[in-house]
Amino acid sequence: MSVVPVLASAEAAEWDRLAREYAKIPGRVLMESAGRAVAAAVAREYAPRLGLGALVVCGTGNNGGDGFVAARALAALGVSVTAVALPGDASPDCLENRILATMHGVRVVQPDDEWGGAGVAVDAVLGTGAKGAPRGAAVGAVERMMRLAVPVVAVDGPSGLDLSTGVVSAPSVRAALTVTFGGYRRGHLLQRTVCGRVLVADIGFPPPDPTWPSVVSDAWLRDVLPPFSAEMHKGERGRVVVVGGGEGMAGSVIFAAKAAARSGAGLVKIAAHEATVRAAQAGNPDLMTVTTALDTQVEGPLAEALEWADAVVLGPGLGRGPARERFARNVLGMSRGAVLVDADGLMAFRGAAAELGGLLAGRHALVTPHKGEFAALFPDLAEQARRDPFGAAGAAAQALGAGVLLKGVPSVVASPGVPALVSVAGNPGLATGGTGDVLSGMAASWLARGAPAQIAGAAAAHVHGRAAESLAQHRSVRTLRPDDLLGVLSPLWRELAERDPGFDPPFIARLDPPAVH
Repeated sequence: MSVVPVLASAEAAEWDRLAREYAKIPGRVLMESAGRAVAAAVAREYAPRLGLGALVVCGTGNNGGDGFVAARALAALGVSVTAVALPGDASPDCLENRILATMHGVRVVQPDDEWGGAGVAVDAVLGTGAKGAPRGAAVGAVERMMRLAVPVVAVDGPSGLDLSTGVVSAPSVRAALTVTFGGYRRGHLLQRTVCGRVLVADIGFPPPDPTWPSVVSDAWLRDVLPPFSAEMHKGERGRVVVVGGGEGMAGSVIFAAKAAARSGAGLVKIAAHEATVRAAQAGNPDLMTVTTALDTQVEGPLAEALEWADAVVLGPGLGRGPARERFARNVLGMSRGAVLVDADGLMAFRGAAAELGGLLAGRHALVTPHKGEFAALFPDLAEQARRDPFGAAGAAAQALGAGVLLKGVPSVVASPGVPALVSVAGNPGLATGGTGDVLSGMAASWLARGAPAQIAGAAAAHVHGRAAESLAQHRSVRTLRPDDLLGVLSPLWRELAERDPGFDPPFIARLDPPAVH
């Protein structure tokens, strides 16, 4: 299975160094491969516009060298290409490729010259290692490029975007397409709108460091999820209990339970307030129920359900207050199977992550906070979660000794001692009440069948996002509701099982911008 890593700028630089020094791939060869990949992407995505010409704005570093290679490759197709060369001491490879581009008919001009018309522009000003706002001649070049009102293709990343932190400085490029190399950069995933569509090209790097985070995909999902067998019975497909659903919050546990059932669980029970149980029974005869007062003590029927379950989801619609906090602790203490803690189950331990970690110690466990819940549980990591969700999720997983699915854009799934997994699927339609409960139920279905916590969390996040993407093809993301996600799971599972992954060398991954309308 091909793994597409997620890199900070320092890791990308180290990978480039290893390619040159360890794998003995000359820098000019890497630059040639990168520039030709950019040209291939431009030609494929914007062929009708190339009759108007192409403009390539090149900095003085290796990013600019990639741009001059792309300019030469486009000129070889008969495209009228103008390259804007920023002033300064160019790197040797950049300078040599500038000379070679002029020999192949590329018109090279200075930033203050007349640029001429073009149907597409290429931003090769600043590369992966750039930090802070563009400076010097780059400022005017970026501003002028943005005034052209044509699609901009960014090489590695849009100039003005810090590809490690996702911070966008002014001025910056807003790209329609970004072409990067070997793997995603963190900034690509943190600033989807600025990067546009992202294509990852293979340019010959050695295998990535196995400790780096990696992006999950449809192919990854097919490889990791346990299949059904013809001889299975319902007890072997996993038994899930969802605990929560205080009075007036029936939807949360119902959505979680239905999601578990529609993701493959064989048997699902709801343990909730009496009013919630009545609501669940009225519309979902396939779901079993247990009535609980959600008070400090765990009643006998609930204790039996916790003993029966292969996985327990604690938190959807549980409610808050001292009694519910004590109840949450007792439920975790009496559960014997895997546990997933979400929503109000997490808020029961706000500021008490060490206590939660003690209850989860040695357990098959996953917690699924959004940024607000994460900040309540780990106040000392709240700022890091905002600027570095990769590091924050890893630190939280280490502190709890459990899997952590930090929901967001992107969602990061960490477990102690293993590289993080990253889900990039989804759109803003998921930012609505109840969709997180669907995610919890999906993850619980795989926990109940013995999937590792990190695998269950990453698989749920990916399918959850893919369901939202499927819905966006037919309706507005503004109207997406939890029931909509449940409605598309069945055809989506078939699509994921049967879909031909396709091949499009040199591109090994593609990330389309999320639907926002």
